[in-house]
Amino acid sequence: MLAPGGRLIVAVNHPLIYPLAYPGGGYFATREYSEDYTFSGQSAVLTFWHRPLHAMTDAFTAAGFRIAVISEPRPAPGAHELFPDVLKAADSTFLCFLFVVLEAV
Repeated sequence: MLAPGGRLIVAVNHPLIYPLAYPGGGYFATREYSEDYTFSGQSAVLTFWHRPLHAMTDAFTAAGFRIAVISEPRPAPGAHELFPDVLKAADSTFLCFLFVVLEAV
């Protein structure tokens, strides 16, 4: 539990990622899904929970937090050179994560 005035910074997948990656999955759906990844030669299954933005913000405020900031960062400098296929023509539309700053009330 955070003391009143304490801050919690949360990084979540942007809710647009799920319907873009899984057409037909629906933005307003709330669901769990898993994806296979390889990190340093090791296979791993990561599980995510998709929720629309309003469901996330409603849950934060219902838990007693005040939302101080919601940030949608652009790709890092140099990302277009490192990942040209992923980021082509995505100068202003690339959204991957949301950063949410919550304050305990």
